[in-house]
Amino acid sequence: MALRGLERMYDRKAGQFIFCVRKSGTGIAPEGLSDRYTSMTAIGLAGEQPEAVQRILGGDTLRAVVQRLIDRVETTNNVGDASLLAWAGHAVGCATDRVWERVLALDPAGRSYPTVEVAWTLSAVAIDQSAKVGTLGERLARRLHNLLSPHGLFPHHVGEDAETSQRSHVSCFADLVYPTLALAQFGSATGDAESIRSTARCAETMCRLQGPAGQWWWHFDYRTGRVLEGYPVYAVHQTAMAPMALMAAAGAARTNYDDAIARGLDWLWSAPEIGGRSLVDREADLIWRKVARREPAKLSRYVQAAVSRVSPNLRAPGLDPIFPPTAIDYEDRPYHLGWLLYAWPAARAALFPPATRTA
Repeated sequence: MALRGLERMYDRKAGQFIFCVRKSGTGIAPEGLSDRYTSMTAIGLAGEQPEAVQRILGGDTLRAVVQRLIDRVETTNNVGDASLLAWAGHAVGCATDRVWERVLALDPAGRSYPTVEVAWTLSAVAIDQSAKVGTLGERLARRLHNLLSPHGLFPHHVGEDAETSQRSHVSCFADLVYPTLALAQFGSATGDAESIRSTARCAETMCRLQGPAGQWWWHFDYRTGRVLEGYPVYAVHQTAMAPMALMAAAGAARTNYDDAIARGLDWLWSAPEIGGRSLVDREADLIWRKVARREPAKLSRYVQAAVSRVSPNLRAPGLDPIFPPTAIDYEDRPYHLGWLLYAWPAARAALFPPATRTA
């Protein structure tokens, strides 16, 4: 399904992946273009069969797709995008020196950045061991270690801007997943024991905070390690981001989190919030983006953030009856399908090591 979905998400004229497909009363239509999603999707497709990739790209090659982004990397001012491009470039066999020059110029180990972007940079360093980046990996890993709270969470932002927002105590699932993955990758690549300990701790936090029906909740309180607001629940978390982080952590720390991964997939197939229905739409041949509250403009998240800012123990009561979590977001994005492809080959290797495979 992921491979078929990506066929309709590649813009052959532009030579890159779109931002999303969205369902409306007139059908399912593509919207926008995304450099970031193109890099993420290329990382996932790099492990797929060449004929499947060629079909998706209409005869183009992954290397050509990524090289076009590399050719204008100097215009990129987002360190996360540049780091994902370095990762993708290495995955598909492009020379990445220009990309790493841009990453270093943006100073991911020194400046203030979103946590996920610091984590993407560490992942790229861990994957591209030939990169001439000096001690960047060690500095990024140390930066993440220093941010990890006693409750096993990371803040949303790294650096001097981290405490200036009214929502500075709010951490999201992506702020936990991507550092967990990056520390696992770096620990596995270098043997760094502290990174391996940290990734195992993060993975245990993920599993502790999982919802009763397998939901990977969205917002947490960095100060207390508690769920702040669970919704939306995103399909990409259930199918791709949680599995790839937990599988990487399991490989680095020599353990497993299979039960939590399975519960996450169970929710995708039968979400209690929507009467046991699934976000997997076989008729549309897509996986819809999320289950969310029926509310105006993310109101619940802002209310819970404001209330909990006053005191870590405060929560706005009675949101479920007022804003029930029963809305489906009829949208799918290529990075979801790219990360899904990236996650599950690693899972297959972990579940069925070469010595146990049969013809």
